[in-house]
Amino acid sequence: MIYLVDLEYVETRYTAQWKTEFPKLLESEGWEVTVIEGPDNIADCATPGAFLNFSGTNIYKAEQVKRIAELFTDNKVKDDDQFIFADAWHPGVINLKYMAELLGVDIKIHGLWHAGSYDENDFLGRHIGDAKWVRHAEASFYNCYDYNWFASQYHRSLFEGNFGTNEKSFLTGWPMHYLSDVVKPGKKENLILFPHRMAPEKQPEIFEHLATQLPEYDFVICQKLNLNKNEYHELLGKAKIVFSANLQETLGIGCYEALCAGAVPLVPNRLSYEEMYTGISIYPSYWSSSMQNFLRGQKDVVARIKDIMENFEAEKIQKHIHTNRQFLELNYFSAGNLLKKMKGDNVVFLN
Repeated sequence: MIYLVDLEYVETRYTAQWKTEFPKLLESEGWEVTVIEGPDNIADCATPGAFLNFSGTNIYKAEQVKRIAELFTDNKVKDDDQFIFADAWHPGVINLKYMAELLGVDIKIHGLWHAGSYDENDFLGRHIGDAKWVRHAEASFYNCYDYNWFASQYHRSLFEGNFGTNEKSFLTGWPMHYLSDVVKPGKKENLILFPHRMAPEKQPEIFEHLATQLPEYDFVICQKLNLNKNEYHELLGKAKIVFSANLQETLGIGCYEALCAGAVPLVPNRLSYEEMYTGISIYPSYWSSSMQNFLRGQKDVVARIKDIMENFEAEKIQKHIHTNRQFLELNYFSAGNLLKKMKGDNVVFLN
């Protein structure tokens, strides 16, 4: 039995798709799956600038802990069962470990890490930093898991730089195999998108300034349009470039979606991007390391954008999109290593 401790539904985020697609993937591998959800009346919103709602998520997680405890009380959890936390930053893993060990049930626990206080540009890192309570909490979560999963070497190194190297750390792509079927190219327009949250670590002000330098193209900050996921994917299909100036990124789903939609991601040579992108998609980090640096070197960014937009149909650019997409799908957006480890097989990260 696989018990999937899922993420709350936020329609504009990938958590909405994980609600259905993650269980389907596990079932297709032959597992019997029980999804442990919270209440379905948590508001579909997020704290401004954040991924989720900071109070609502605790209501959701508290209900999940209650349901896990009921499974143990009813003697439904058995030896060799496995639990997967779709977000490793979940205090309920301590409750699970407590029950499993004191009740003598031999289970395996997996956690998928997305972010935390150990990243100084994450919401937790900016607002809480290295306070002892949060660092000790994250270390405890980590040690509760038998397998800690990271979607990029950058993220694993960032974590281990704060907590030390540990044999419990593993690399896997995220369970997002479905994106290549969901996100499709459309009729292209002279459209450049900003796919990220309006948050300081995403530097939307750089994108807004770029728009003033290239009035011949349409620049759109997607979050300002309040699009649902289907509308967002349709807009992606029309775009030629998706732009990022991020100071925080442990994977970058929006840029992979851009490739699926037949667009060119334009990203800085830092963070997880450094290991994921090459060629025309990646620009020197200092170009957007700050607004001040950007203003000094904006002519280089402008020239790169013009070259891509004016030569978008060229074979070189189209081949780049296709090749980069295949590489990311294999390494970062299919959960092969997670699925293999659950069956006791060795794992290989191809990057």
